[in-house]
Order: sequence, then C-alpha cells, then structure tokens
Amino acid sequence: MSKVLAHSLAIQRQLVLYLADGEICSGEWLGQQLGISRAAIAKHLVQLEGYGLDLYKIKGKGYRLAEPLQLLDAALIKQQQQWNAPVWVQSVTDSTNSQLLQKLSDGQSLDAGTVLVAEAQTAGRGRRGKNWISPFGANLYFSMYWPLEQGIQAAMGLSLVIGVAVAKTLEQLFQLPVQLKWPNDIYLDGKKLGGILVELAGQSHSQCDAVIGLGLNISMPPVSAAQIDQPFTSLHSVLEQRPDRNQLVVALQRQLVSQLLFFADSGFAPFAAEFSRRDLFAGQWVQLSSAKQQVQGLCCGVDERGALLLESDGQRQSHYGGELSLRRIEHAPAD
Repeated sequence: MSKVLAHSLAIQRQLVLYLADGEICSGEWLGQQLGISRAAIAKHLVQLEGYGLDLYKIKGKGYRLAEPLQLLDAALIKQQQQWNAPVWVQSVTDSTNSQLLQKLSDGQSLDAGTVLVAEAQTAGRGRRGKNWISPFGANLYFSMYWPLEQGIQAAMGLSLVIGVAVAKTLEQLFQLPVQLKWPNDIYLDGKKLGGILVELAGQSHSQCDAVIGLGLNISMPPVSAAQIDQPFTSLHSVLEQRPDRNQLVVALQRQLVSQLLFFADSGFAPFAAEFSRRDLFAGQWVQLSSAKQQVQGLCCGVDERGALLLESDGQRQSHYGGELSLRRIEHAPAD
C-alpha cells in the first residue's frame, strides 16, 4: 500500500470515529480536528460513501451517519482473545481472503488461526465468482488462515465444518436457530445470513494452506441491500440491536479453531449429524445443478465425507462439492 493511500485511509477512519455516535458534525469542526480543509473533508466523505458508508449530509449543519457505528478495534479484540494468533484489522481492502493469500504467496509465515477482518471490501468474493456486497462498517468480512497437514484431500467437508462452527457461535451468543445450506451458506428463517468461501493453496499430498472467508450480514444499509438479488437477513434485523462485532470476531476465532482441531483429529464423520440437523433443505425436494447436468431428488442431509445425499427413484446417491448450485423445488420430480 502506498503512503498516500495509507494516509488517506487513516484520515477516513478518524472521520468515521468522529461520526460514530450518530451525532451531527460540521465540516468545519471535522477539518479543524484533522488539520485539513472542509473541501478535503467533503472529498474523503464522498470516498467513504463510495465504500458503502450510510451517510447523511444536512444542509447548513454538517454530516451524520444513518445509524451509530462501532468500528472494529484490534486492541479490544486482543484483550478478549482466547487463541494466541494475530487478528489484523484493516479499514478498506480489496478482499480479506485475497490479503491472506497474498501474504502466503509472498512467503510470509502465518500462525494457525490468524484472522484478518476489514471494515469494507472493494472486491469481496462469493462462490462461483460472484461479487460479495461489502459496505463500510455494516457487516463482518472475516478471513482465517488454517494449515492442512495432510494436504488438499483433507479439505473434504471443510466448508461444512466451518458452517457448523459459525452456527454454534451464533447459537451460543444470540440463541438463534441457524440453518445451513450445503455446501457453504448460513441461513436464518429461510433467508441468507452469510456465506463461506474456502480457498486452498499447496500440494495435494503435502501440507497445503486454507484461507477461510466468511461474510456475515450484521446491518445492511438500504443502498447496499438494493444490490442483492436474493432474500437475505441480518443479525441487526433479527436481534433488533447491533451485535458487538469485536466480540463476534473473538468468538468466531475461538470456535473455528476448536472445531478445526477436532476436524484434523477425527475427520468429517462426527460433523455429519451436526450439519444434517441444521440442513435448510432436509426432507425437501431439491435440484442440484452444474454446468453439465441437473439432478433432482429428496435431500437427505450429508454423508460421512460431507457429500450431499439425494434420494431419487428409490436410490440414494452422494454428490460432492465444486461448482454446484442447490435450490428447492416445489414437488417430487416427474417420472
């Protein structure tokens, strides 16, 4: 990152801190605090709006946020941490997954459980190359590094393990009935709450590196919500208050590390029932689609390797991950 960009991001973070309580701040006062002109203040705030910050400009008075905002705070997270691996906080980044992958590509050694979170992503990624809407300060954009000692083959079922860990975290913190959609989505009340993106780097028969990305909807601003093309929900809308994102980062790191250590020792089999009892489509007719074919059947959970179990014509078959899309259908397929 260039010094100019770093300086600009530092100013923008300080601006958000001044505005975080939701009160009106004049451009003149903000300029005095930061030692820059009102015009420069306006320019920085326009950039923040471009990152998805929900900001009001009130003629003759100044600026205020649509809602009070709690920023991610590395010092607060460190005070509460229960796993001794770094948690890095960035203001604006392209993608938290990309940042960790770049560190690995550069030869940097990372501790197992290292986490990187950001206030906003300019190029957030979902599965199958989809864009992940990532407005500033609104949600949680979280990535964690984890080594797979047995190579890429040890990743079978990994995204489902992550889903179970996220579900347990939300159940423990907020007593929410979380649902999981195979292979990588978090649901609540039938609406999407978050998504998981696992990316691997390394050799098939020696240790490889996993970067585990999680996007979790905390409080989606209306402008950003309008860009989403499917039913979704957020923790704020369900809980009627904003959860503490710093506490959530700590809890996710602890739970993910705990479940991944268990997964490394025991494989996926112990997680199959955990996933299946939270399965969004359990006992429902579904269609599984790939670029080459479509398969319809009754969803019967997952097997001991994390494959989706579909029953059709009295036969139960296992279907593995990859570029697959799963959706509900209204009735049993015609004979």
